[in-house]
Amino acid sequence: MLLRSMFAANYRSLRSIRMDLAGVNVFIGENGVGKSNLYRALQLVQAAVRGNLAYEIAAEGGMASALWSGPRRDEKNFRIKLDVEVLDEERAATFRYRVEAGLRPPKAAAGFAFEPQIKAEELSVETGSRPVTMVKRMGPGIMVRGERGRMEEYPEQAMTSETAIALLGDAGHYPEVGAFRRMVEGWRFFHGVRTDRDSPLRRPCLAVTSPLLDQDGGNLAAVFATLVHTRQDTVDLGRAIAAAFGGAKLHVPEPGESAEFGLVFPDFPNRVFHPRELSDGQIRFLGLAAALMSYRQPPLIALNEPEASLHPDMLPPLADMIAEAARSSQIWIVTHSEQLASAVEERCGVRPKRVIRKDGATWIEGMRLTGFIEDDEN
Repeated sequence: MLLRSMFAANYRSLRSIRMDLAGVNVFIGENGVGKSNLYRALQLVQAAVRGNLAYEIAAEGGMASALWSGPRRDEKNFRIKLDVEVLDEERAATFRYRVEAGLRPPKAAAGFAFEPQIKAEELSVETGSRPVTMVKRMGPGIMVRGERGRMEEYPEQAMTSETAIALLGDAGHYPEVGAFRRMVEGWRFFHGVRTDRDSPLRRPCLAVTSPLLDQDGGNLAAVFATLVHTRQDTVDLGRAIAAAFGGAKLHVPEPGESAEFGLVFPDFPNRVFHPRELSDGQIRFLGLAAALMSYRQPPLIALNEPEASLHPDMLPPLADMIAEAARSSQIWIVTHSEQLASAVEERCGVRPKRVIRKDGATWIEGMRLTGFIEDDEN
């Protein structure tokens, strides 16, 4: 699965931006240029697929906060617009999904006054010469391609705050909708993972086989236990930890009712340092290691400022893990660190995308309106 392109308009600092994407995408720029808004826009696409787009926008301050706040043209229906194109290589099919969210009309009775309302959606699939529309929604009404290959009205109308893609996916009768949902739901976003004393990363967790790291890191110990005791192959993980921590080794005892882990340092070979004793940078690196080197790799791994709290000496091992993960996952990185961006470029052969402000809006340096970036061979 490959996310080939994305489009976002009228969302925070994203006035209108379309980007072609590669297997590894590194976004670097100064504070306040909108790097995290690109990341967040992609995360909102996943929220739409899961059916909680309205909740996610409301949780970040509602439409008043989320809508583009710069100069506006005279648009009758000013909306947040999101659009992604996803290639399913196994099926030789390209999925395109778009969703638009806006405010409730002043005199409308349905929905709450300031909550995001889903105005339009469309899912199309291209397997031959032209795309075929599978789902189309305008307002509450939904049209869907049925078993006979014809567009027909879905018997249930969508609420103003719910997405058609989630409603139809839950119905279980539309294989193309289900396939697209599974692809996008598999994306993993890691940002703002806590490293304080009460962080989920520092706690033992239930001893349940865990092929992927939870997005809050709460099953970190179980991810390590799965690698050590189920796959029994931690060569790459051990190499990364040794490089980051001066030869330290990961210690993962056989799980009982709970899974636990610690580090053994060369200077103290007979002592296990438990998560509560590790520094913020050490525990963050271990969380990143689990995200990038888990038993099963997600189709897309997105990291927002992974270098936070890390000592500069940890950045080359982090870049090594990113390069290893890129063999099986698409990577999206937002960073302030020139050192990390350069290290990833050296290992993966991709130029960082430099995020700038252009006419007050977020833009990529050297990018054309079509989304193509000049001199970008990837």
